[in-house]
Amino acid sequence: YAPGMVAKTPLYAPLKLESNNGLSNLRGTLAMARRSDPDSATSQFFFNVRDNTSLDYQSAANPGYTVFGRIISGLPTLDAINVVPTYTYSSTDIEPQTEVLVYWAQRLK
Repeated sequence: YAPGMVAKTPLYAPLKLESNNGLSNLRGTLAMARRSDPDSATSQFFFNVRDNTSLDYQSAANPGYTVFGRIISGLPTLDAINVVPTYTYSSTDIEPQTEVLVYWAQRLK
């Protein structure tokens, strides 16, 4: 999204849901955001700022959200992001009032 929750056109095809991967939406994990269609995730993700096990895979009818990473250093930064004032458009559409940028991330095995 662009500021003001203006939708951008996705650059790539949506991903197939992989939420039944054994990973849980616990504090400090990253998960793919999606629409109501389970196979609709594109480029958006979210940080779990607290344990959100209700977002885990439960069944085909309640497929949850795919966890794909975790913060291994920098939880104080996550806590700082969590207190940034936000605009709330709906229960799931929430935008920071000031832009929050991730400058560095690394893939570890």
